Parts: sequence; structure tokens; C-alpha cells
Amino acid sequence: MDQRHQTHRNILYSLVVILMFFQIISFVALTLKISQLETNLRTTRENLTDSFSKSLANYDLQNQRNFNDLSKAVTKQQANIEQEINLIKANQEDFSGVIDISVKSVVSVMTNEAVGTGFIVHSDVFSSLIVTNEHVIDDATNIYVVTHDKKEIPAVLVGSDKLRDVAVLEIKGDYQALEVADSNDLQVGNKVIAIGNPLGLSFSVTEGIISALNRKGPNGLDEYIQTDVSLNPGNSGGPLIDTSGHVIGVNNFKVGNAESLGFALESNRLKEVVNDIMNKTIIA
Repeated sequence: MDQRHQTHRNILYSLVVILMFFQIISFVALTLKISQLETNLRTTRENLTDSFSKSLANYDLQNQRNFNDLSKAVTKQQANIEQEINLIKANQEDFSGVIDISVKSVVSVMTNEAVGTGFIVHSDVFSSLIVTNEHVIDDATNIYVVTHDKKEIPAVLVGSDKLRDVAVLEIKGDYQALEVADSNDLQVGNKVIAIGNPLGLSFSVTEGIISALNRKGPNGLDEYIQTDVSLNPGNSGGPLIDTSGHVIGVNNFKVGNAESLGFALESNRLKEVVNDIMNKTIIA
């Protein structure tokens, strides 16, 4: 009887050991499974977070682009509206709007040898290019410009063309540039405006008409616009603009002491000279 009980007890112990072994195996397997699930969950969370961050960044970037595009469109539309208003004023012989905009691009050119006028034809975030007459800066050792808001800025000579009496200066800073028109579209009788710095005074404006085209200059080239606009010492290098505020020529000289007999190098030749000096297309 005792032998039978001992056998039963051994069998029972064996079953308990086997059950405990299986429980341990199950526990280890479950632990490994849970650990794997936690790893997968963490990876999924990280992927979702990364995807969300990228999506949010792309969304912000797209919104910024949309905002920039909208801002540019609004700015362009505003400029078009201002131009239309100025054209309406010009048709009514009120050039105040055109002058208010154009004068911001005109500068006085001061050197240790002479005083003249210049105007900005190209600008970027770093610097601006100014056109003036070559004789204004000839032999100068010190050049600076005065903007319409009275800022004095040092200028450096980029290059010049003595034949056509054109010089290109560079100043630091982004300033408003004037648009240069196609002089092939000009007609005798068109109204024109000269902005300059006569006799070293503050900016002055004179109005007139185109008297003749393709006039021959002192250099023997028939590239000059004759106008009845009053030009005085200090006007040299200033812009001759049309009623839209576009440059049609650079004021150059007058004949002796004659009144209402001024000459400006036509804009298409000006474009060629500036682009040649810069060795690339600056003015289209």
C-alpha cells in the first residue's frame, strides 16, 4: 500500500514539475511577445511622429510658398494699379505720381571734381548699379551719391565708355531701379521729363517734348534724342523719362548757351553700353 502511495506521489510531483516547466516556458514566451509588441509599438509611434512632423513641415512650407506667391501677386497688382493711376494722371498732364515714384531711383553724383546726376538701373539684395555720364566722374578719386532721402553712400566705378560718355557706378544696398524703355518706340512730339540735380541743388524736374530723333552727337554717332527740356549743369547723367516713368535716354549735353536744345543718349544704346561694361545682360 505504501509502495503504491509513493508511486502516486512521484507521479504527482512529476506532473507538477512538468506544469511548472510549461508555465515558465509560457511566461518567457509571453514576456518576449510583449517586449516585441512594445518595440513594434515604439517603432510605429516614432514613424507616425516622424511622418506627422514631415507632413507638418511640408504643410508649413507649402503655406509659406502660397503666402509668398500671394504676396508677390498683391505687390504686382498694386504696382499695376499705381501705374494705371499715374497713366491717367499723365493723360491729364499731371505727372506728380510718375515723378514721386521715379525720383526714388535718381541720385546726385558727387566727386572731388564735379557734380552730376545718376539713376539706378539694376538692383539686388547686395548692391545697386547706377548710370551717369563719364565726364561727371572723370579723374575723380572720391565718388559718393546722395539719394532722394538725403543718404550719402560711397560709390565705386565699375566701368565707363568715353565714346558715349556713360559710366556705371555701384553702391551697396537694394534700391528701387528704373525700367529702361525701347527707344525704337519713340516719336517726335512725345512728352518727356528730365529729373536732375542742376547746379548742385536738390532734385528738380523739367518737362518738354521730343523735338527730333537720331541726332548726331559730338562723337559723330546719330544716337541722340533732341528735346526742348531745360538742361543745366548738374543735370548730366540724369534720366530722361516718358509719361509712364520709363527711361528713354540719359541726359548728356546741350548746345552752347542755347535754350530748349538738350540731347540725351537714347535708351537702346544705353542698354548696350551698360551690358557691355558688365559683360552680361543687366538691362533687357
